[in-house]
Amino acid sequence: MTLIDTHAHIYVSQFDEDRNDVVRKALDTGISKMILPGINSTYIDIQNKLAKDYPDNCFPAFGLHPSDVKDDYKTELELVKKELQKGKSVAVGEIGIDLYWDKTFIEEQKQAFEQQILWAKEYKLPIIIHVREAFNEVFEIVDKLNDENLSGIFHSFTGNLEQANKIINYKGFKIGINGIVTFKNSGLDKVVNEIPLQQIVLETDSPYLSPMPKRGKRNESSHLIYIAKKIAEIKELPLSEIAEITNKNAIEIFREKIKV
Repeated sequence: MTLIDTHAHIYVSQFDEDRNDVVRKALDTGISKMILPGINSTYIDIQNKLAKDYPDNCFPAFGLHPSDVKDDYKTELELVKKELQKGKSVAVGEIGIDLYWDKTFIEEQKQAFEQQILWAKEYKLPIIIHVREAFNEVFEIVDKLNDENLSGIFHSFTGNLEQANKIINYKGFKIGINGIVTFKNSGLDKVVNEIPLQQIVLETDSPYLSPMPKRGKRNESSHLIYIAKKIAEIKELPLSEIAEITNKNAIEIFREKIKV
């Protein structure tokens, strides 16, 4: 049995001391593929190195994270476009809107989000959406640009069932579920129970959001098994079926880009 981690930031500084060990541990525990969504241009080189070192397992995506949209966002976007033109990116992301920490650049976040969606359609790539305290703003933009050429993942979903159903109704999107589903008081388990398994992909968001029983420690792709087990418990299905269906869902989104 293997699993696909559709969202892992194993290129960040928290892994500088043992990055290769972390990748090998993930592979040894059955995590066959890891998608590496971008944050900003400072990580491009290490993302590309991981893809070169592990061509069958690590797959980079490039995008400007909404929390990194600052005064220089247009320069950052040009660097995203440069990477997309090389044809190695499996998605555009992570992109979106985050109004949790700072609303200073809300208009710039919206502009960056729209531009990167347009590039995704141009280069025929899925998008990986980050949304925090901003479902209405994200939905407004996706409503405007959604068509048969747009697909992707709503990453680290923490919304309600109504919001989940709106995502499902877009047709081309899956819902990313990570360690939050294992948190005792998150309430996400109740929402996941109502979401068809065919709409779910698994993710760690490592090094963040470690699932129980690893909460409070650095997250890594090998911890994906705890998320899969929790969903198996919620759905009352064998773990092997969770793996089979969520892997199929991930491949549906990323298509031939991660089939090796």
